[in-house]
Amino acid sequence: MTKGRLEAFSDGVVAILITIMVLELRIPHGAGWEALRPMIPDFSTYVLSFVLLGIYWNNHHHMLHTAERINGRILWANLHLLFWLSLFPVVTGWMGGSHFAPAPTAVYGVVMLLAAVAYTILQAAIVAEHGPGSKLAAALGKDVKGKVSLGAYAAAVACAFVAPWISAAIYGLVALMWLAPDPRIESRMRD
Repeated sequence: MTKGRLEAFSDGVVAILITIMVLELRIPHGAGWEALRPMIPDFSTYVLSFVLLGIYWNNHHHMLHTAERINGRILWANLHLLFWLSLFPVVTGWMGGSHFAPAPTAVYGVVMLLAAVAYTILQAAIVAEHGPGSKLAAALGKDVKGKVSLGAYAAAVACAFVAPWISAAIYGLVALMWLAPDPRIESRMRD
């Protein structure tokens, strides 16, 4: 499989996931502003998940630009990532629909954590194929940002049972941390 085919397949999956999430939003009942109030939890969760999927899509794109070749390990690691991303619509709907109840908020965090782990595995597979001197390996360095994200998601899962709003804030902070494309990779692409 070529790198282009892997990118196209991944792009298609992410596009479908975003489409599924937006189709889960319900049309407000009523013509006044008050009709939007019941939608706030669903919409805010949708926005968070949309941003997170966008971050994965953007950074996945940049990461694959560092790869010169694809092997079976990379293909399976990519499918592993797509599996966890494919659960975004389910946990997004559950967390928003439950108004950030503890269990759905924790499960949302578990899926975010496992997607981050899968992304880390994909990075490692690409580095293993291209070697420790590769552009991606140099760009990642110690990957402090990635490790902080994993820790933050784990903390958010635990917080969900005490104060779900803290978990939601942590999810939002992780998204803000990654909002811009990873400059470590962009700078290596110019080298």
